[in-house]
Amino acid sequence: MINPYFKSEDRNFYLLHGDSMKLLPKFDHKFDMVFADPPYFLSNNGLSIQSGKIVSVNKGKWDKSHGFEYVNDFNRKWLSLAREKMKDDATIWISGTMHNIFSIGQLLTELDFKILNVITWEKNNPPPNFSCRFFTHSTEQIIWARKKEKVPHYFNYELMKQLNGDKQMKDVWKLPAIARWEKSCGKHPTQKPLSVLTRLILASTKPNAWILDPFTGGSTTGIAANLANRRFLGIDQEEEFLNISKKRKLEIENKKIAELYKQKIRGFNDKKELELFLFEEPKVEYKTKLKL
Repeated sequence: MINPYFKSEDRNFYLLHGDSMKLLPKFDHKFDMVFADPPYFLSNNGLSIQSGKIVSVNKGKWDKSHGFEYVNDFNRKWLSLAREKMKDDATIWISGTMHNIFSIGQLLTELDFKILNVITWEKNNPPPNFSCRFFTHSTEQIIWARKKEKVPHYFNYELMKQLNGDKQMKDVWKLPAIARWEKSCGKHPTQKPLSVLTRLILASTKPNAWILDPFTGGSTTGIAANLANRRFLGIDQEEEFLNISKKRKLEIENKKIAELYKQKIRGFNDKKELELFLFEEPKVEYKTKLKL
């Protein structure tokens, strides 16, 4: 029996405090989708520019690299554990950069996942190149894979087409980085924007789906999931980040704030499109409760 760090009153948002490697084997629940933003292992004492100021690229001890073999072993272990928590028709999204994405792609194949796409998220407002010795880094990659080669996955093709001017959506997404209003409860150093998480959740899940994030940070995954009528479990070792996650969930329990945030999420044709889609989306009754 695991005691959650936080459990929302609506039972749609759970947080666990601890190491995912140790916690995942302790419960049997199967998820419809996994989103993971694992350490990129790029905290190497380098420098970058943020808001016109020179800043360190270091994120924390959890983001320091200990060599190629360490990175591969780490990724192999958490991917194997996450796979065991996925339903047979579930998919997984993994965010990364050149520092870790090649390791993850190789290991997904090794572990018998089927890679479906590699999304390139092109940021509208990336930090400038500090050294002026190579091209500006303006993208991140998000690998989308399904658990099993021959078990079909869910993809909301029609919605994605609608969001792209009635044309097939490509694997390059031009979406902004986090906005100031997304930091109202504090900021995680590698926080992802709601625009990115909302799109991939709507693309690959049905209403009331259970979504797992084993490196939840500030739980953008969970906030996007709950705003889109999905359910969520997040795990993190840092209590500081879990506290931000908890505050963010409590914030959107205010219906007016939740409605405002849905209107502010980018990537839709107008401010009302997300809310209208959710209202019209066929309701799916997943009767499973979270088993901890």
